[in-house]
Amino acid sequence: MQNIKNIIFDYGNVIFSINFAKVQQAFNALGISNVDEFYGHLQQDAIFDAFDRGQITAAQFRDRIREKAGRPELTDDEIDTAWNSILVGIAEGNHELLLKLKDKYRTFLLSNINDIHYQYIMKYLKRDFGFDNNDHLFEKAYYSHFTGMRKPEKAIFEKVLNENGLKPEETLFIDDSPQHLEGARALGIHTFLMTAPDTIQLFAERERLL
Repeated sequence: MQNIKNIIFDYGNVIFSINFAKVQQAFNALGISNVDEFYGHLQQDAIFDAFDRGQITAAQFRDRIREKAGRPELTDDEIDTAWNSILVGIAEGNHELLLKLKDKYRTFLLSNINDIHYQYIMKYLKRDFGFDNNDHLFEKAYYSHFTGMRKPEKAIFEKVLNENGLKPEETLFIDDSPQHLEGARALGIHTFLMTAPDTIQLFAERERLL
């Protein structure tokens, strides 16, 4: 892509595969009705936004799930297992591609995430890849629950741009959620919507990023 010097990557369904149907089924099994409205790719209950911003603790999140399910006896492990069922894993070759791209571009991670998913993913990276975190794959990683902001809010994109001296017109943002691209576009950042069966490996090859 011409004039692109910086790439900001979303995590879920761009680098790390996730499955919204699985977590909806898991929530339904806990006793939560109308799961499509409660949590989905395009809309979600306000509790998830607050958790992504770090405005509530994992304990408060679990209590909200118990309340929504009408099952105060649900254990922390049962709730965490259901919530983490959305997390599938990382496709072979993704980490290697990110390291190659880091040699050519300034690369960043920008993820809407929460404490429960973050802890699970860090353990997964250590167990399956021997990584302590994602830090070596990017110039810098930004996680919403540490910043107090989440996509598509313009402020979180401004934070990435300003802290790293990035020019929007030289920056590409890749995400799988159309609503998350809006905040980036409003600042003049180039965007790409990742949709299955496309992958970052196919995208990089097609756009000749390497």
